[in-house]
Amino acid sequence: MERLALQHGVSLRKDGKFQALVGRLGQSGPWLMLPQSFMNASGRPVQMLAGFFKIPAAEILVVHDEIEFPAGAARLKQGGGIAGHNGLRDISQRIATHDYWRLRLGVGHPGAKGAVADYVLGKPVQEEREAIDEAIGRALEVMPQITAGDMQAAMLKLHTDPKPKPAPKAEPKPEPKPIPKAEVKPEPKPEPKPQPPEEKKGLFSSLFGKKK
Repeated sequence: MERLALQHGVSLRKDGKFQALVGRLGQSGPWLMLPQSFMNASGRPVQMLAGFFKIPAAEILVVHDEIEFPAGAARLKQGGGIAGHNGLRDISQRIATHDYWRLRLGVGHPGAKGAVADYVLGKPVQEEREAIDEAIGRALEVMPQITAGDMQAAMLKLHTDPKPKPAPKAEPKPEPKPIPKAEVKPEPKPEPKPQPPEEKKGLFSSLFGKKK
């Protein structure tokens, strides 16, 4: 609600008779209301505003969290049950009908029924917070159709799965450098042993033989 008001430059001002922050989109546009009561007592502000300005149930849009949807889901519907949501229960009782519109923003389920109360009052983890913010952004994109009363167009656009984000391109891995082969040095050849010089035989030795 705050993001919608901010987009249109609308100030939500505290109004004691409605127990809510109230603003309006333009001079004849829809009223924005953010109840300041407890969530399970949201019906009285809705009843007071709708009764004062004579707004029929079919022109009321209630934005609420939905634990049956995963974080990041956003769905529009009119009427239906309350699925244990105490805020919806109080609104339905106060205006005596279920036929108002609901914008359901998925927040996920803790898994155990007994943990729901603490779960919805706690802060979502970073990944779920980002998914919920994206869902709110998609819901804001269909607000022109909603405020114009073209709910079918709004549902068609909102319920169409968003295009998946392209996966980041993987950086090419550098080719491994070839490992240089170890230089094989030839084994050194053994140096030839020096041969003793041959005894030279002179002319007289050959004639008379060795001296004794």
